[in-house]
Amino acid sequence: MAYTKNRIEEIQTWLKDNLNEERYIHSLGVMESSVELAQMFKMDIEKARITGLLHDAAKCFSNEKLLDIIHKNIPEVQDCELLNYKTLHAPVSAYLARKNFGITDTEILNAIRWHTLGRCSMTDFEKIIFLADKIEARTRDAEFRHQCLELLKENNGLNKALFKCFEATIKSLVDRHLAICHITIDVYNELLEKTAE
Repeated sequence: MAYTKNRIEEIQTWLKDNLNEERYIHSLGVMESSVELAQMFKMDIEKARITGLLHDAAKCFSNEKLLDIIHKNIPEVQDCELLNYKTLHAPVSAYLARKNFGITDTEILNAIRWHTLGRCSMTDFEKIIFLADKIEARTRDAEFRHQCLELLKENNGLNKALFKCFEATIKSLVDRHLAICHITIDVYNELLEKTAE
């Protein structure tokens, strides 16, 4: 499926109507960062562009609406994914990408679906979308972005940068006394092994 300029503009219009301003600006940043990383790792730039743009489509829905959509339409969501309301938007955003915008590409849908918790054996495309969400230049911390971009230059850099993101995420969840889904812990352990030298 070709993602034309008109298609991107249609999605941007929908996002403007359904996200607050800060989240919309973040989504543009993730789109730009996804393209940047896709170029760096020689992946499909247009797929990265549309994935980055749509990754947070459901972010501003109420928790009640997110749970309602999950219970009615996404039965594969695990109980542990419901522990933290901040991650509910990921499976719903993938659902919206398919339902509202006709996205059928499994790689795009999976990258949106797993951009918050991650999962073991993530594809490189899923990894760049996850990373783009954490290091986009418009709303994220510039120093953290710089550190991750430097890691990407190293051997096994994608896994190293991703590990840094998971490490920071888990620390933040612990500091805020929030529940941590076992899926995230499993990914952390997998990346720890992959980045051990």
